[in-house]
Amino acid sequence: MGSTPPPPPSSSSSGFFVICILHSIIALASGALMMFHTKEIYTFTHGIETASKLLGSTTHDQLLIRTSDSFSGLLLFAIGSLLFMVAFVKDREFQSFFAKGCFVLHVSMGVWRFYFERRLEDLAWDWPRQLVGDIVLALSWVFFLVYSWRERYD
Repeated sequence: MGSTPPPPPSSSSSGFFVICILHSIIALASGALMMFHTKEIYTFTHGIETASKLLGSTTHDQLLIRTSDSFSGLLLFAIGSLLFMVAFVKDREFQSFFAKGCFVLHVSMGVWRFYFERRLEDLAWDWPRQLVGDIVLALSWVFFLVYSWRERYD
């Protein structure tokens, strides 16, 4: 008689799906390239001289670096797979929580690049470009949060 109907389920945002899929594609492609084409990626992004330094001088160093890069690529590939799965979550509260976490992650990467990576002699010239990438990726989550807040309160 006096019961109130349950609240409607929170609807999802199409922006969240698009951002997750784009980030997923970036992570999957980067991870696959890191696992299988490390030398070519280093040469393309850092130049031949820096790439030869980054790949190591002894066979033992080269094996350790290739193994490390392969695991880093596998981690990126797993993150891309996770982002693909999360893209289909319909809960608006989870989407907001996830977007905030991704924003913090990208800002942390930017801070790490600014304070530590720029001190590495061979990578010192490359950190501003990567920092801009981190900022752009973080801003995509900020735009989603602003858009979702606008939807919620309008």
